[in-house]
Amino acid sequence: MNTKNTVPSNGLKGLKENWRNDLSAAVSVSLVALPLALGIAVASEVSPMAGVLSAIIGGVVTTFFRGGHLAINGTAAGLIAVILGGLVALDNNINYVLAAIVVSGGIQMILGFLKMGRFAKLLPSSVLHGILAAIGVIIFTKQIHYALGTTSNADTTIGTLIDVFYKLPEINPFVFLISLVGILVLVFYKKINSKFIQIIPAPMWVLLLALPIVFGFDFFNEHSISLFGKSYGIGPKLLIDIPDNPLDSIMHPDFGMIGTIPFWLTVLSITMIASVETLASARAVDKLDPYKRITNLNKDLVGVGLSTMVSGALGGLPIITVIVRSTVNVNSNAKTRWSNLYHGIFLILFVLILAPVLRSIPLAALAAILVHTGFKLASPKVFKHAYDQGVEQLLFLSATLIITLFTDLLFGIIGGILVTLILHMLLARLGFIEFFNKIYKSGSKVYKSENGSYDVKLKGVANFLYALKLDQLLEEIPEGSNVRIDMMQTRLVDLTIMENLIDYKRIHDNKGGDVKLIGLDNHVASTSHNRALKIVTGRIKKRITKRQIRLQKVAIANGWSFERDVDWNTSYLRNFHFFDSRPIEMKSNSLQGLDTENNAKWEIADIVFDEGALLALEVYQTTVLIVRLPSAIPKFIIDKEGLFDKIFDRVKVFSGAKGDINFVKYAGFSGKFQLSGEDENAIRTFFTDDLIRFLEQNETHHIESNGEALMIFKYLHIARTDEVQNILDFSHNLLKHMNLKGSS
Repeated sequence: MNTKNTVPSNGLKGLKENWRNDLSAAVSVSLVALPLALGIAVASEVSPMAGVLSAIIGGVVTTFFRGGHLAINGTAAGLIAVILGGLVALDNNINYVLAAIVVSGGIQMILGFLKMGRFAKLLPSSVLHGILAAIGVIIFTKQIHYALGTTSNADTTIGTLIDVFYKLPEINPFVFLISLVGILVLVFYKKINSKFIQIIPAPMWVLLLALPIVFGFDFFNEHSISLFGKSYGIGPKLLIDIPDNPLDSIMHPDFGMIGTIPFWLTVLSITMIASVETLASARAVDKLDPYKRITNLNKDLVGVGLSTMVSGALGGLPIITVIVRSTVNVNSNAKTRWSNLYHGIFLILFVLILAPVLRSIPLAALAAILVHTGFKLASPKVFKHAYDQGVEQLLFLSATLIITLFTDLLFGIIGGILVTLILHMLLARLGFIEFFNKIYKSGSKVYKSENGSYDVKLKGVANFLYALKLDQLLEEIPEGSNVRIDMMQTRLVDLTIMENLIDYKRIHDNKGGDVKLIGLDNHVASTSHNRALKIVTGRIKKRITKRQIRLQKVAIANGWSFERDVDWNTSYLRNFHFFDSRPIEMKSNSLQGLDTENNAKWEIADIVFDEGALLALEVYQTTVLIVRLPSAIPKFIIDKEGLFDKIFDRVKVFSGAKGDINFVKYAGFSGKFQLSGEDENAIRTFFTDDLIRFLEQNETHHIESNGEALMIFKYLHIARTDEVQNILDFSHNLLKHMNLKGSS
């Protein structure tokens, strides 16, 4: 259940208390890490073992020096473009690139010791996503030819991508079959509602399903196969190259070009991209952490910097915090940093035990994983998400993407920042000097009230360049205080500042404080998203949708209250286990009323929440009902039970978690629902025959009790007006069958 008050111990005590959870989570993480590490190395045009070595170092070395808790460290797809660029700049000599990696790691350590991790906040969010989208295009373009069994001699990313269409007649069908199966697995994996399938991560399924094709068509011996009158070559060149002795893959850096400009430009590129990705990922993992722990970003830089130096010295790739594997770690119920160490140890075992199998992996299977990864980084969803945050964010992202593709990553970052600043000046209607005065000499201040609360008055232009000054301003406020942040006198508030304010509210609220964001009523944005860039225009009439009109009519007819605007007060939702590792983006369209028969206040509202973050981000919308109960009840969660949930219950028991609570007398109920909670005896007493029969006879809902309130939802979409009424009716009848002391 909700474990916010039982934060796992650190250090050796945490290892002793939580080894079961961390060990079982590390198994899942390592199964994801192995294929990704191999694929990233192959895509970076280095030895496949270089990727695995990097992942091992990320686990075994970084764990002891970093500042995070549930993050996983290793090499990442976002660095592929940097390594490829370094090879081009440094005479296609990997040893020179390794030297640049070592120097880059040293610089990261220095930045960490100088406490400069906070400077990552100066990069606008949309520019970061534009860089990631460009990296996605580069990865997709480089790997699509491996997936099709074709080649391209083009010198540019755009030329290589265009070549795909010219090379379609040359596709090798046996290579393409492997890639197609892999991509289908990656696309449909989450849609397969089978615990048996889900127990093995999607990237590992890609490799496993490729092996029968490799053995069936004998990829181990050079030969040709005829199909439809054409002959296609098959042979070992289509498999990854792993030496009999993995230690033979170790290489060492050559510092012979350390005095050249291309060397230092490569160092700068690696340092900038690796640092920004690490710090952005670390902050994203903090949002997923069910225990709401905060990463020491400066210590994280020291940890990844040291690991990067070790990795580069042994022939490996740069080490960063990796978001996909970190998300798997969180979702697998890891508790402490030791899961990162365990995943590194498992990778060592995989290399020692599975080396012959690894040599059977086709390049096309790894290409399928990377084509999918590249597509996700630059998919239509990425652009839609940017557009949902504001049309200007789509412009910043697209400009950064285009500049990067036609130049390089450094120019992409610089160009994206310049485009962002120019548009900010135009939107704020300010000249160059006045614009920067409004940022750095805005007069924003913190005022302490007589009652002990704090008022923060933000003024001028609050954009990404103001992020560090905002941090300094908010550092004056003690933990647990009541805070009002008033933005009425701001001329412009951009997405980066809104993200920082929402992060501050989340962290401060979790520590017992209460943060209210006010003063934006006279601002306008190009979208209703709560983080959208806002400029002052005076009061405006807000549009109302047809659904909001229907909800308002229902509220008036029943004597309920209705608030359609975005509400920042979502801290009470985080008291439910479901939202422990699912950050809430926004709440709106709130209906509130009183169930007089059961003496229970309720609220039903539209919620937008995330699963995962960055590359692993999935955004969901649902309509959630919260019922505040007149008396305390046990904490529990009810969900639909799947065929293989029993297997997972045994895994939970091994890791120390509570399993499914079954009722022998009601096999139908126990077969239909998965019921879990900490106090099994109290739950069994609470679930009377009458309540169990009621649940058996009704459709399955997600029902969760935090002891003081119930959270109920049925759909992972915004509920229609009739569906809202159905949920309310269900909750009314549910409460009638519960033993609620004090209800009238």
